[in-house]
Amino acid sequence: MSTAPVEAVSRPGVPGYDELLTRTPPGSSWGVFPDAPERGTANFAGPAQVVAAAASVHRGALFSLDHALDAFDPPMARARRAPVHEILTGHAESRDDVLREFHLQATSQVDGLRHRRASGHGFYGGVPDDAVVAGSPTLGVQRWAEAPIVGRGLVVDVEGWAAGRGEPLDHRSGPALDVAVLDEALAAQGAAVEPGDVLLVHTGWARWFLDAAPQLRAQVRDARCATGFAQSRDFPRWCWDHRVSVFATDTFAVEVLPVVPGSPYLRSAPEDAGMMHQELIAKLGLVLGELWNLTDLVADSRATGRWDCMVTVKPLHLTGGVGSPPNAVALR
Repeated sequence: MSTAPVEAVSRPGVPGYDELLTRTPPGSSWGVFPDAPERGTANFAGPAQVVAAAASVHRGALFSLDHALDAFDPPMARARRAPVHEILTGHAESRDDVLREFHLQATSQVDGLRHRRASGHGFYGGVPDDAVVAGSPTLGVQRWAEAPIVGRGLVVDVEGWAAGRGEPLDHRSGPALDVAVLDEALAAQGAAVEPGDVLLVHTGWARWFLDAAPQLRAQVRDARCATGFAQSRDFPRWCWDHRVSVFATDTFAVEVLPVVPGSPYLRSAPEDAGMMHQELIAKLGLVLGELWNLTDLVADSRATGRWDCMVTVKPLHLTGGVGSPPNAVALR
């Protein structure tokens, strides 16, 4: 499948993706958001988008978009652990608690702009390594807690679109999705992206993984095989030129793993074996959501024919955090 060129959504002072490719490093939005340079694409969801998103709320229906902190036990990423919850007591009338081994990206998460460095260039905005340390606020995930991300959520039901074509996604094989499926799924829904949207891309992967037998989960985890978007030049172009504020999926990494052969990022991201994470986070400043819980929201969309909602995203207020559970809620 191929995708037609995206016409950049007009916004004063914001260049199209093709212009970003002429910058250093190529494909970077560094300096595009002078008023809030550490918020990245969250800047696309401004006050006007918040007001417009409120119009999506009619019934007062609420949907949590987070899985439990220990839902993925063990997590897909082998370096992470599910947290251990302990309840403490000082005396008979008191209870307190603590989480041991609390990896903030072990379940539903937003990747902060500290999560990836652009090889040879630094972190987002050219931030040097010595600024990305514990306790330093620079590029920390708290930037999205100080001013939460709020906007119109738009469900893109890729699983439903594929099933409707008679080609259901085979998550065991970890299919690589072309960015064109977004356009085709949206067209099937009669929906369109608006500037500042929080995209909620449903593939069914997380629910499939959690429902799988332990042996199958272990095989998938050991193989590091997960459904996602193929590494391509078109994917960051699509996200940027649609002015997406948050790109959230129910997949492990947004992008497919293992990396597709011939990834265009093999040279620019050798440490990541050609993944797009450096391109999306460190260069573009895109807010990525992974392993979001979209099951109930999608079921409601299918039942009502409504694909929009209001979404709030407020990560943990951890100064200098690399990532966080999104604490995301959809309202209808």
